[in-house]
This record gives sequence, C-alpha cells and structure tokens, in this order.
Amino acid sequence: MSLRIYICCKQVPDVAMPFQIKEGQLIKDGLNYILNAYDASSVEEALVLKAEHGAHITLVLIGPDKAKEALRKGLAMGADDAVHLNDEAFEGCDSHAAARILAKYFADKEYDFILTGKQSQDMDMGLTGGILAHHLKIPYVTNAVGLKADLGDKKVTVKRQGDDGQEMIDIPFPCLVTCSNDMNDPRIPSLKGIMSSKKKPLEVVALDGLGLDSSEVGSSGSPTSIVSWAEPDKRQAGQKFEGDADELVGTLMDKLANDAKVI
Repeated sequence: MSLRIYICCKQVPDVAMPFQIKEGQLIKDGLNYILNAYDASSVEEALVLKAEHGAHITLVLIGPDKAKEALRKGLAMGADDAVHLNDEAFEGCDSHAAARILAKYFADKEYDFILTGKQSQDMDMGLTGGILAHHLKIPYVTNAVGLKADLGDKKVTVKRQGDDGQEMIDIPFPCLVTCSNDMNDPRIPSLKGIMSSKKKPLEVVALDGLGLDSSEVGSSGSPTSIVSWAEPDKRQAGQKFEGDADELVGTLMDKLANDAKVI
C-alpha cells in the first residue's frame, strides 16, 4: 500500500522582482513567473512522505500555457505526473471560481489527501484550499508545518502553527491540508530531475472536460474582483536616539505616549 497524493499548484509572479503599476493596473509585461513558494513546500513534503511510505504524486494547476513551467518545476523536483487545467475561460478566476474548477476535477478521483499551499504569493488570500475542501465535503487543516502519515489507521497527523503555539491534529483520509512555507526547504531540482521531467505525463484538461459552463468560471463565475492596484505607502525613516539608559527610556516613553499615542 502506498499513498495517493494530489498537490494543487499555482504559477505566480516572482515577488523578489520589481513591480510596476500605472493608472491602477499591474504591468505584467516582463514579469518573471515561478512556482508558488507555499506549493513548492507542499511538493517537498509529499516527496518526504513518498520516501517514507511510497506514494504517487500528481500536480494539478489552473493556468495559461506558460504555467506549464511551474508544473515542470514540480515534476523536476520528483512528482510523478501533472494535470494542467487550461482554458481561456478560466482567466480571471478568484478563489471561489478556482475552487469550483478544482472540485469538478477531483469529483471522481480517489486520493488519500490533497495538499495546497496555505496561500499564494501574489494574492495572499488563503481561501482556495478551505473552499475546495467544503465542495468535496472532506476534513481539512490549514497552515501545516509538518505531516506524519499513518497508512494503517488511514490518517495524517498535522503539526500546524496556531495563534498560541503549535497544535497536533489527527485527520482521517481522505482529507485536505494547506501547507506553510515554514514547513521545509524545498529541494533544488537536479539536472537528472530536470531532464526526466520532460518525459513525465502532463495531461491538459479544458473547460468542456470538466462539465462546467463558462458562466461558472473565470471572471463571470467569481463573486470578487480586483478593482485596482496600488503601491503600499513607503515606510518613514526610523529615528535614532543616543544617551544613557535613563535618558533613552524617558525619550522612548515620551515618543510612544505623545507621538505614536500607543500608550
């Protein structure tokens, strides 16, 4: 017996690169796109479980043609195959529409668990995983920083980062777990992995292959939309104070009370 793991991935702009916004719109020309870091951590954790128990790992991604690069990255890391949900009708999906597409894909699939990143680096919404679990009517845990699978009891023990510390939660198969990028350090694909990824199966599924109507996906099927983009306010320069300890404490308390008004 081995695990059957699916991983939902997303291709996102590299947040380390500079962004340009003009007249409330993000300029996408020239952006460098990469595999979402939270999804890369999901792939890495699945590969660790595969080494321990044996597993078949399938990547699933919604995106245009260029998004294949993100799938190839995951395949080069060690995933077994991939599914590319690719249709012009999917353009403009919010979290709800994306979860609806994924739910249709998973409706007739068998799996032990589905992994997703807890959020994407571009939108930071953190909603798709939970909405997908709701559609599939399976239990889920968010913000995982560690996983232990028990094939005998058909469960996974999730270590998650809570507000008051780390929590250990047992969750039965089938289930869904969203993963933090604090979970691990994703491996860098080897040259052998990169070469072998080109030969691994990559299935393309369009809108008509899912049994959805165009009104249910893309911007038409999304209850939320981006009104405009704006750069965050620039942080003001900090202040440096010098003097002995008593002077510094007095100055700091005065600034906090009268300038910042936080005490």
